[in-house]
Amino acid sequence: MGAGIAQVSAQNGHTTTVVDTSQETLDRASAKLLATLDKLKAKGKFSEAEAENIIANIQWTTDLKELADANFVIEAIIENLKIKKSLFKDLESIVSNDCILASNTSSLSITSIASVCAHPERFLGVHFFNPAPIMKLVEIIPALQTEKESVERSRKLIDGWKKKTVLVKDTPGFIVNKVARPFYSEAIKMYEEGLASPEFIDWTLSNDEPGFRMGPFTLTDLIGHDVNYKVTETVWSSFYFDPRYKPSFAQKRLVEAGWLGKKSGRGFFLYPKEHIDFSLDAEGQIVMQEIVDRVVYMIINEASDTMFRGIATMEDIDTAMKFGTNYPKGPLEWANEIGLQNCVDYLDGLHKRFGDDRYRCCPLMRKLATENKKFN
Repeated sequence: MGAGIAQVSAQNGHTTTVVDTSQETLDRASAKLLATLDKLKAKGKFSEAEAENIIANIQWTTDLKELADANFVIEAIIENLKIKKSLFKDLESIVSNDCILASNTSSLSITSIASVCAHPERFLGVHFFNPAPIMKLVEIIPALQTEKESVERSRKLIDGWKKKTVLVKDTPGFIVNKVARPFYSEAIKMYEEGLASPEFIDWTLSNDEPGFRMGPFTLTDLIGHDVNYKVTETVWSSFYFDPRYKPSFAQKRLVEAGWLGKKSGRGFFLYPKEHIDFSLDAEGQIVMQEIVDRVVYMIINEASDTMFRGIATMEDIDTAMKFGTNYPKGPLEWANEIGLQNCVDYLDGLHKRFGDDRYRCCPLMRKLATENKKFN
């Protein structure tokens, strides 16, 4: 991730310094970047001169003091609060007071990290998505202590990198990792219920309708179950064990077995993965419709809750999910098309059927449906 962010910075003309404690890690990252640029040159994405400029704009070092003249520092190290806090304490003794400090964390509290800084007003979250050079979305997350000027400077810089920035309140999961939880969790719950296999659920959700780019089981295998399960667990505990975010035993057992997904050769699927097509009878079509409905309505409900809590605007929520997860539509735009009363009725039906509080309907959506309004 760090090398990818460095590439984005360098290809936009900035002198960029990549720091790591391990020279071996730096050498691997540098070699990987050279190989990536060679592939992009072969595809005509970069000219020889452009690639050479990117390489010339990046220096690789193990010395943190090389950041003394930096205007903007983005941390992309291990997701460990104690280690991140220690790093930023060290950075503050090196950089100038005008330098903005940012964390690329996907799940930790920005406010908590900022609390160790002598100048927390210039600290914020800047969350890229992997691979950083390709994915357009960047979540901008002010800490409680962050000054408006620091947010504006950061957003202006990253907008200039041709990214889609969204402004997010410092809340567990931010927008994408919060709203996307049901895409994984509801799919796994249906599998645990015995409704359908991972193969069938993935095939259903990646069809033209609803049009998700990748099925949830394939995606979690690609992300890695150690990573995906940890984020789920973090969001669940951070929201005081709200049942909507409860992790699954099915995924926990995969982590315990070391079946972490594609990187370990086995997760929900065995790799190399076999492609399966399904032919549907009447019962299969009913199951297929239930899979689509439960996942889509739960994503909509989570997006509604995100707006209800003031975490982000409708525009930023929909932008985040389209550009951060490649969803076919923004979930609140989707809700408006379906009709909010239809969404409320379906969720109420799930709540009654399962008696599970994970299906409680968001108060904002219920209120707007009662008033015959839409999200805006």
